[in-house]
Amino acid sequence: MIQLKIVVSGRVQGVGYRYFTQMKAIQHGITGWVKNLPDGAVEMLAAGDKAEMNLFLEDIRRGNPFSTVDKVDIHDAGHIDNLKSFTIKY
Repeated sequence: MIQLKIVVSGRVQGVGYRYFTQMKAIQHGITGWVKNLPDGAVEMLAAGDKAEMNLFLEDIRRGNPFSTVDKVDIHDAGHIDNLKSFTIKY
């Protein structure tokens, strides 16, 4: 199990990107959260097994049809939080 802090930049706000991320996380068994940042980026904390995390990362790099992903920063988040689902933070 790994836990990552991810920041996605580009056209990712106002285009359903957080909802897309949540659906992909559920599909891949990833727990955590996603939220908009004031600078227009989207931040998330994602935890899951390595194989499913790699598939999830491929999906979020691609984005949904309405988004444009310019940059994805990924950092090891260290401690694994005991998260039960993947939520959208407002």
